[in-house]
Amino acid sequence: MDRTRSVKLGLGVWALIVALLSLAVLTFLPSPYVIQRPGPVYNTLGTAAGADGEKVPLISVKGAETFETAGSLDLTTVQVVGNRERTPSWFELALAWSDSSRAVVPLDSVFPEGVTTEQRDERNSAMMVDSQHEATAAALGELGYDTGAQVTVVEPAADSPADGVLQADDVISAIGGVEVTSITQLRTAVQDAAGATVSLTVLRGGEEKQVEVTPQKHTEGDVTTWLIGVSLRTEYHFPIDVTIQLDNVGGPSAGMMFALGIIDTLTPGELNGGKDVAGTGTIDAAGTVGPIGGIRQKLYGARDAGADYFLAPESNCADVVGHVPSGLTVISTSTLEESLSALEVIADGGDVDALPTCTK
Repeated sequence: MDRTRSVKLGLGVWALIVALLSLAVLTFLPSPYVIQRPGPVYNTLGTAAGADGEKVPLISVKGAETFETAGSLDLTTVQVVGNRERTPSWFELALAWSDSSRAVVPLDSVFPEGVTTEQRDERNSAMMVDSQHEATAAALGELGYDTGAQVTVVEPAADSPADGVLQADDVISAIGGVEVTSITQLRTAVQDAAGATVSLTVLRGGEEKQVEVTPQKHTEGDVTTWLIGVSLRTEYHFPIDVTIQLDNVGGPSAGMMFALGIIDTLTPGELNGGKDVAGTGTIDAAGTVGPIGGIRQKLYGARDAGADYFLAPESNCADVVGHVPSGLTVISTSTLEESLSALEVIADGGDVDALPTCTK
């Protein structure tokens, strides 16, 4: 009997040793994944830390009358745990898999091969700056301001239809005699030409020129696109000075909430009725709301920050369904106007259940 107990005790000790060694391996062994979790939440109607650490208004305006706001119009963020230099351990991944507010995603989907953490941060910073410009253009355009938009050539691609025809810093003012006010409009006009030569009016060195470009056919799967082979940027000449101060946050996903915050600051009354609303989504100057990443983590971040309502891009609805934390009402939107209409219902205490939501 004693010998049997001794054997069992020995096996138990060895099992414990193996378990501890396995735990140690799982704790330190790197993995090909990173973890996404809810990041900080910022009220676009409030303040944020400036470069010197002092609190400054997240949105400030000069050159126009501003108005008092209340409640919150929160932008939400996602934090990434891990990078190419240090990935989470398998033990950390196991904990994340059991947490509905977190997601485990492949390393390459966040940090592409050959891209350093510094390069990724620089790219995200550039996208944040672009999103602020687009948000300002969308907000001021909604309020009836002339944003002075100009589509400018960054660089024609080598051996493309635009090579030798367009030059860096050319301003494309018209296509086929129709004024160009956005990159989307220009691309649509090129696509509609279906390969036919297009006439462009270009401002170059202060002189107006007429040039012609014949688009090139590009087919991917069943989708055919006509391209002239040029990278473009939109430059704006805003009639008022809108400054957005938010350090250490990158990417374009805060665009819609920036636009709503600007509109609330420049209009009397409160867009949200003084209530707590959060949201996410890219935006362009035309007011189109686009998809973003990490929507599930942003939902939990909004709920934890005290938001009662969440404006989600319609194009993200597939990732929203089944992942809405309790206490949060999600409203889907695809345009700035739809977001403003939803806020009007919320502010007036209307039937929020009648607003569009994510069902599939």
